[in-house]
Amino acid sequence: MHYKEEKDIFGQALLDYFHGNTTEKLWLNTSYETREEVPQDIFLRLPKDLQPMEKIALSYCEDNILDIGAGTGVHSLILQQQNKSVLALEKSPGCVEIMQQRGIKNIIQTDIFDFQNRKFQSILMMMNGIGIAGTIQGLQKLLSHLKKMLPVGGKIIFDSSDISYLYEDQPLPVNQYFGEIKYQYEYKGEKGDWFKWLYIDASKMAKIATRTGWEFQVISEDEYDQYLGLLTRLN
Repeated sequence: MHYKEEKDIFGQALLDYFHGNTTEKLWLNTSYETREEVPQDIFLRLPKDLQPMEKIALSYCEDNILDIGAGTGVHSLILQQQNKSVLALEKSPGCVEIMQQRGIKNIIQTDIFDFQNRKFQSILMMMNGIGIAGTIQGLQKLLSHLKKMLPVGGKIIFDSSDISYLYEDQPLPVNQYFGEIKYQYEYKGEKGDWFKWLYIDASKMAKIATRTGWEFQVISEDEYDQYLGLLTRLN
């Protein structure tokens, strides 16, 4: 995941894990009142560990790719090994350090909204990377920003989920979209800042895409309400 917080709790936990400290647990506190352990090994997967949906996503990446919220570089490293031009964008200093040690060549440490004046053919946002939008309004802002980086016909490949199942035993939120939630990382007894995160269901994404000048299609979906989406710039 990519997130906005000064303490870099997430990045430090993964950096420790990368260097062999596998005993300390990384926790995720949520606005829907659960505390979940984050399995750190999934952020350091090897090509053989990729899920089918991830393999499909990478096959849609045309040369000259921006990997937003690259994390530890799981996908950037594979694309680099395929001799594709890829720039890994990540805000977490800890994750950037891991990518450097893993041999990823092109890395930029910044927030996506501070990054501009570059052109790409494909933008990759996996592990619900599009969640950095935080809210529905934020998603529209994000898509407007990313449109400037792609030519007509350029693509955003992303995954997200319909999390309405969280509200099976209670009514959906009235004052906000049900996929707008908040997270907080906790590691070694230290808590990071709360940050907004967005899970966007395919139906809602289709409506936003139409309003903002994108063609949207679902490429793949699984039994866990997760889908792989493709946004193609129309104008």
